[in-house]
Amino acid sequence: MDKFTKLTGVAAPLPIINVDTDMIIPKDYLKTIKRTGLGTGLFAEMRYNDDGSENPDFVLNKPAYRKAQILVTGDNFGCGSSREHAPWALLDFGIRCVISTSFADIFYNNCFKNGILPVRVSQEDLDKLMDDAQRGANATLSIDLEDLTIKGPDGGTIGFELDEFRRYCMLNGLDDIGLTMEKADKIDSFESANAEKHPWA
Repeated sequence: MDKFTKLTGVAAPLPIINVDTDMIIPKDYLKTIKRTGLGTGLFAEMRYNDDGSENPDFVLNKPAYRKAQILVTGDNFGCGSSREHAPWALLDFGIRCVISTSFADIFYNNCFKNGILPVRVSQEDLDKLMDDAQRGANATLSIDLEDLTIKGPDGGTIGFELDEFRRYCMLNGLDDIGLTMEKADKIDSFESANAEKHPWA
């Protein structure tokens, strides 16, 4: 998993509440267990017309937001089913950070396991960031996980909170497997000692 320390990128505004995982990646795209290639299906029902052409009114189809790395969105993002394809699709598109007032618990946890930083802010701060994100080509935010701050295009700074364990994992690029591998020496020592004590096992 890639480390997340600082990210400066275009922020796309998605002022919709209760965006569920089926909206993020529709069920038609769940036939694969690969993490790549799902970016084309991200928000597919909103991004594409019935004939498969792009909906020019959808934010991620607009020239200024095609390479957005940050998503500023409404309350209760990622609700619904627990499909891990949702963070996979966001990451494959290029989204590394989602900012909202709240997230569904399973989606929130899945983000950390896939290298996406979900940031909770107050409604007042979200309104400011949404306004920043609606500036098109000038909609650039800087996320600093070391300082736990978000800096807007005008230089204004907003703080956010994150528990220290999750922060440590993101800063060091550690998913569950990575955390286990940090203890590889101790695991090897235990296995060797256990094999000597129980050679028949």
